Amino acid sequence: MTSFMIFLSTFAPVIRTTMEKKLLKPDYIFESSWEVCNKVGGIYTVLSTRAKTLQDMMKDRVIFIGPDFWKENESPYFLEDKALFADWKAKATKEGLSVRVGRWTVPGSPIAILVDFNPFFEKKNEIYGWLWEHYQVDSLHAYGDYDEASMFSYAAGLVVESFYNTNLAKLRAQPKVIYHANEWMCGLGALYINNKLPQIGTVFTTHATSIGRSIAGNMKPLYDYLFAYNGDQMAGELNMQSKHSIEKQTALHVDCFTTVSDITANECKELLDKPVDVVLPNGFDNSFVPQSAATFTKKRKAARKRLLEVANALLGENLDDDTLIISTSGRYEFRNKGIDVFVEAMNRLLRDKELKKKVVAFIEVPGWVGEPRKDLQDRLAENKAFDTPLDVPQVTHWLHNMSHDNVLGMLKYYDMHNRKDEQVKVIFLPCYLDGKDGILNMTYYDIVLGNDLCIYPSYYEPWGYTPLEAIAFKVPCITTDLAGFGLWANSVFGKYGEIEDGVKVIHRTDYNYSEVADVIKDTVAAYSNFTKKQIDAARKNAEQLSKKALWSEFIKYYEQAYDIALRKAEERKK
Repeated sequence: MTSFMIFLSTFAPVIRTTMEKKLLKPDYIFESSWEVCNKVGGIYTVLSTRAKTLQDMMKDRVIFIGPDFWKENESPYFLEDKALFADWKAKATKEGLSVRVGRWTVPGSPIAILVDFNPFFEKKNEIYGWLWEHYQVDSLHAYGDYDEASMFSYAAGLVVESFYNTNLAKLRAQPKVIYHANEWMCGLGALYINNKLPQIGTVFTTHATSIGRSIAGNMKPLYDYLFAYNGDQMAGELNMQSKHSIEKQTALHVDCFTTVSDITANECKELLDKPVDVVLPNGFDNSFVPQSAATFTKKRKAARKRLLEVANALLGENLDDDTLIISTSGRYEFRNKGIDVFVEAMNRLLRDKELKKKVVAFIEVPGWVGEPRKDLQDRLAENKAFDTPLDVPQVTHWLHNMSHDNVLGMLKYYDMHNRKDEQVKVIFLPCYLDGKDGILNMTYYDIVLGNDLCIYPSYYEPWGYTPLEAIAFKVPCITTDLAGFGLWANSVFGKYGEIEDGVKVIHRTDYNYSEVADVIKDTVAAYSNFTKKQIDAARKNAEQLSKKALWSEFIKYYEQAYDIALRKAEERKK
């Protein structure tokens, strides 16, 4: 037998399996989310950074659908194009749909359709009745944002139905179409498509289960007792029946149910009684990271200069560039995002004899912000050194709830008042860093690269974009193995990550809060002793890890999800 024949006989089964499993690919993708052209959280980052990769694959056959909040004001995230799908838009208007068509102003400039969902509130009871009749979704206990999200989701479903029937249904070769719904907010639309257009493959992604987030946010131990929790029972106990119901029924009825990490996949299995079909880890588009070394260095220096200017003006100090600048950021979920343990660690660091540098620690978390501090603005405008601190030298903006804010309350409890003789200063930046906050006046991405370390000690974090963003900007970070990103980093390293690897991954449980705070404190102190060579190596390792999480690496998981959904849609045609 020749060597070529031996090769064929050895690998024929593999080749045959590969051919048999050739993935079905969509001709069109409709993707709906509350955060399309609506920057409110991490899902915006997921979708907006993935858009360019999908556009490169499918040029203008990926259409995002989001809520239209910008009827009178011009949206910074959406550019209307009245010529785009003009004929369909006119028909949709006659059908009672108020839509605007244009481009999402993110890399790739994908097509976006914004829909006004307000007209459907008057049909709310009828819609919920249909939902109960067909899918047994409990909308009786709805409150808060449930109605608003549901009416948008229903409107998004109608948009896809109208577009499909007008532009795609009559094509000679029937196209393969995917409808991808994100979070419970878009579940109703996915079920509507599932019912009305069975030829479309449906994908549903829960980025965090509503009941899992609620259990964690209500200070209940999530992980040790996960196997024992009944999702329906907990939804009743925590008044989450309606959100849990739409999420669970969507997961059960769509063609492909997905989530963003292994840790959340386990949560879905236990709380929604439905294992996920595919895990879709959140990738990253690093096109906005400065590519030239000169530009990167210039931007890093500018960020550090501004952060230290603000700190010095607030504190009446003269902190120089040798200061260790660290930060945490994200949504203001005090326990879930580990903001509490971050403050705890900084308090312990105050007394750590191994700390060799001064530290300024920023908490960049949007709170109930009132206005930028006028006294701080005045000092920054004077552009000179001050030797006395401002009153309340822990915060850059006044808050509406100063006496009830969790961060300020914890700082006060620990008597952390940023005194002159203290090595560690903690400053709360309670605003969105959009470049127009009145104090820093730089965007988050222009600020983050000025850090020496970023710390995200999450308790509940399905994925974790903030550490991924940090390492993309060559900033080593600390996270936990209760974050999907932390688990992924460990899988790449083949061990628990250390700060020398670019990411320190701390083991976190329901009950080891104190140990986590100590590990953070020890890691920061150790990093303050690093040589330039050690720092450069950690920064390089951080950057290299981030490149393994680019969308070009992770889009393959989405292709698997599309294939699963399309195959089920094909089966329904037979």
